[in-house]
Amino acid sequence: MNILFLTHAFNSLTQRLFVELRQRGHKVSIEYDINDRVTIEAVEQYQPDLIIAPYLRRAIPEQIWKNHTCLIVHPGPVGDRGPSSLDWAVLEGKEEWGVTILQADAEMDAGAIWASNNFSMRLAAKGSLYRQEVMEAAVKGVLEAVENKPTPRALTDMNGWRDLMKQDVRSVDWDNDVTATVLRKIRAADGFPGVRDNILGLDCFLFDAHEEKSLKGESGEVIAQKNGAICVGTTDGAVWITHLKERREGEKTFKLPAVNVLGDQLSNVPVVEQSSWQDIWYERQGEVGYLHFPFYNGAMSTDQCQRLLEAYKQAASRDTKVLVLMGGSDFWSNGIHLNTIEMAESPADESWQNINAMDDLCRAIITTENQLTVAAMNGNAGAGGVFLGLCADKVLGREGIILNPHYKNMGNLFGSEYWTYVLPRRAGQEASETIMGNRLPLGCVEAKEKGLLDEVFDGKFISQVENFAQNLAQSGDYSSLLADKKSQRQVDEAEKPLEQYRKEELERMKLNFYGFDPSYHVARYNFVFKIPHSRTPLHLALHR
Repeated sequence: MNILFLTHAFNSLTQRLFVELRQRGHKVSIEYDINDRVTIEAVEQYQPDLIIAPYLRRAIPEQIWKNHTCLIVHPGPVGDRGPSSLDWAVLEGKEEWGVTILQADAEMDAGAIWASNNFSMRLAAKGSLYRQEVMEAAVKGVLEAVENKPTPRALTDMNGWRDLMKQDVRSVDWDNDVTATVLRKIRAADGFPGVRDNILGLDCFLFDAHEEKSLKGESGEVIAQKNGAICVGTTDGAVWITHLKERREGEKTFKLPAVNVLGDQLSNVPVVEQSSWQDIWYERQGEVGYLHFPFYNGAMSTDQCQRLLEAYKQAASRDTKVLVLMGGSDFWSNGIHLNTIEMAESPADESWQNINAMDDLCRAIITTENQLTVAAMNGNAGAGGVFLGLCADKVLGREGIILNPHYKNMGNLFGSEYWTYVLPRRAGQEASETIMGNRLPLGCVEAKEKGLLDEVFDGKFISQVENFAQNLAQSGDYSSLLADKKSQRQVDEAEKPLEQYRKEELERMKLNFYGFDPSYHVARYNFVFKIPHSRTPLHLALHR
């Protein structure tokens, strides 16, 4: 079947559906929803059998939905309607929610229902729910609609409309809201638009909140800072807020670690080492160590890379047999931190420092001799984050995650993280060149076929990772596996030193950062400031 995606952006859900449908033999082309004229032109050119809208911010033109079957992915159960569906569900603490696949019609979210699937809600941010439960329910629903072609049923209850959630509903009442309420409000605005507030006199939006269980202070006051985050007191405790976005009238701004936004205004706020919230932690189970680093959106700044490297060195110095790199549940890693780079006085210099900090971390993993290392990808990974994982001896993936092992979309960035070493040793030289050139996401099935993943686990991923790691540590072949690893590293080093791979990669990166071609800097600026696309990239728009 020829399927056209109409979407605001090639986001995580769109990528997952793209992978799933292509894997089943469908031809999928994509058109960014820029304006009616462009959308109508795309439909005329492609003449699709079916149109799917995984992520739209406005209505499909009447000329299209009247003449073509158009399916909308709505992140709400049957009867729910409106643009802030998941926001309301998180804010109101719904125990169950769902995803409905419905046909586009004259009235928004009121068309015939093709499929619906419900799920239990976690106490989590909107973005996390979207990337996990919503995505799985959406994929199931779209596949039901496409593969089974059910008889659509009319929506009978038209009273489920909820208006766009506004800031007066989202705002935190620091004098009265308990910690659980503060968390729900900030989590309901995760990703976009954030919760508008005033912190130390600064008009800003709050993102990514976590409960603090030991520190307490005056409600609404910043009582501590740590690892780029600030701790704010509540009526019954405190919350950590990792990111802020300054609000400036008439100006575009972007999210940054809270400490970077507040700067000198935090001069009297104490820095704490001990707290219940951490962005890096280590735990041990018998002969296996687990290193967690759930960085916000998977971005890794220079400081985060350096702190993670120190944590890795400490973990690698323990007497365990296996060291598992856990990343986070939403993202494994997405490589260098483009927002902190954009903020820097010299983005080129900060890019250089950030990529070198990533390379230092990668080298430490590659050269670990006393343990077997495992990358457990429970969340999506992109660019340098993929190759950070490939530095490990074994790479495990949760069924459904998406890998984007390429850099070209960021202004033809060449990339580093020793990818010219770790990718060919798994996929071969020819396949590596294809992977790096095609700019398309890889699902788990294809990633395993190409050698990027060793195992794909479904169901209870964490318990399966733990079983894998424990079995590896207790394996009768453990000693020979470790010896083979050391031997292969010596052979590889003699053939071409790691330092040479790094030198060659960084020579290309230096041209990206400091050369005459500004493509990387332009692409980074557009990404950070969320500048809308003026056209759909040709590698996605097959019809063009």
